[in-house]
Amino acid sequence: MEATRFELTQSDLLLIPHHYIQKGLLFPKPSHQSQPFIQWIQLLETAFFKALDIFYPLAGRLVMTQNDDIQLTKSFFIDCNGAGGAFFDHVTFHDVTIADILDPLYIPNDVVYSFFPLNLVCNFQGVSKPLLATQVTELVDGVFIGLSANHCVADGTMFWLFFNTWSQICRQNGVVSDPPHPVFDRHQFFKGINPYLLPLRIPFDPDQNTNNTNSTPISLKQRMFRFSKEIIAKLKAKANTEIVHLSPTKPINNISSLQAVMAHLWVSITRNRSYLKSEDKVKYIVIVGLRQRMEPPLSEAYCGNAVMFGNVETTTGKLLGKNGLGWAALEMNKMVVSHTSKKVQEYLKNWVESPNEIKIKKELGCELLTGSSPRFNVYENDFGWGRPVTVRSGPGNKYDGKLTVFPGSEQGSIDFEVCLRAQTLESMSVDKQFMETVTI
Repeated sequence: MEATRFELTQSDLLLIPHHYIQKGLLFPKPSHQSQPFIQWIQLLETAFFKALDIFYPLAGRLVMTQNDDIQLTKSFFIDCNGAGGAFFDHVTFHDVTIADILDPLYIPNDVVYSFFPLNLVCNFQGVSKPLLATQVTELVDGVFIGLSANHCVADGTMFWLFFNTWSQICRQNGVVSDPPHPVFDRHQFFKGINPYLLPLRIPFDPDQNTNNTNSTPISLKQRMFRFSKEIIAKLKAKANTEIVHLSPTKPINNISSLQAVMAHLWVSITRNRSYLKSEDKVKYIVIVGLRQRMEPPLSEAYCGNAVMFGNVETTTGKLLGKNGLGWAALEMNKMVVSHTSKKVQEYLKNWVESPNEIKIKKELGCELLTGSSPRFNVYENDFGWGRPVTVRSGPGNKYDGKLTVFPGSEQGSIDFEVCLRAQTLESMSVDKQFMETVTI
């Protein structure tokens, strides 16, 4: 029997003031020789709602309750009543082509953002907004499928698993066979928690978070940078060589490919943020996954947020001085490794006992944060007429320093969608040291 209610966890509630997840895929247009395009649209819609039956919490509604305490705290849960109003929309742009999206040096934000539903809707607004929506945009020679999901209900794993399931059902002409068996139960986050502290209570004022519904500043631009398999291997080797000299007497965990690329971006972006002074503090916010750090580990099929945030901080001068790539990667590595199972359990327990006010904090111009993952199954989403040619994200959660990582379309490559001030991106474009490591 399917559960009808899920309380939000510590990881879910961290995202209450943030925007929905918004990712989308661009495809060449299906051949009219196979079937009229309207029939593809009908099949897409049928498959969408069949996938929604599997991921049924997304068809529900977020509920906020006011607690009777001095702090006037709020509690949130997902009501799986099917009354959320998840919707499928089809629109046509008669004057936009695939080249209009792929050819510009900078991502044409005004065009790409128009491909998504529920733009700049915050997660707490899921009390009255759908938890899931899609927009299929028909272009002159292509199709863009944009999906928006409430981030308190779905994490990146669930988001892309829904996409994968939807495309599979569509590819199989609407037949549901061998569906995934997602796990939505969140009880493991509440183990060892005093029952009197449940459901979780947080100091949160929706009225003070409405400013997060503002659009992305025009002064920010976005660009896609691809790191090839060969370049990633070189950056990883360089970082691991440098850290040996930093700690010659102490064994150190190897730097991962992603840590090496993130460190390279941190150094490169900081070098091109010309407004930063040597003594200015800079920060990289690293998202630490908790799935394997829980006791016992969460099921691989778990569909809910399981993260906490860790900071790596230094000054501009130190990062760009003798420290460099290896040091930056090592600091990220040490921060991630320090999040042991014991530390995670203490964090979850302390979070419940002393909840902080949850609100957006952006130290504009001096920090970076990487969202998404290169491990998600992005390019195998074939709806019946071939693989996507690229991936893009919507306007949600964009600010100066937001980096979104995707697997590249080429084997072993990684793509970063970089959102920065225009002057920083322009400086990076003439930075030979950086541009030699990327593919445009």
